[in-house]
Amino acid sequence: MKTKRAYKFRFYPDQQQETLLAQTFGCVRYVYNSILRYRTDAYYQAQEKVGYTKASSQLTA
Repeated sequence: MKTKRAYKFRFYPDQQQETLLAQTFGCVRYVYNSILRYRTDAYYQAQEKVGYTKASSQLTA
């Protein structure tokens, strides 16, 4: 039986890194929410379930 291990790390970003992290997380949140909206609208309007492949192609369109 394998032993499971967990690690915790903490880092202290400087001001420039904090700004970059906040910007990156904001972009990720925007992309996630836009694809979620696309999938939700497809389901409620056309009763269509959008899978990973179609959602991924929507991102690059």
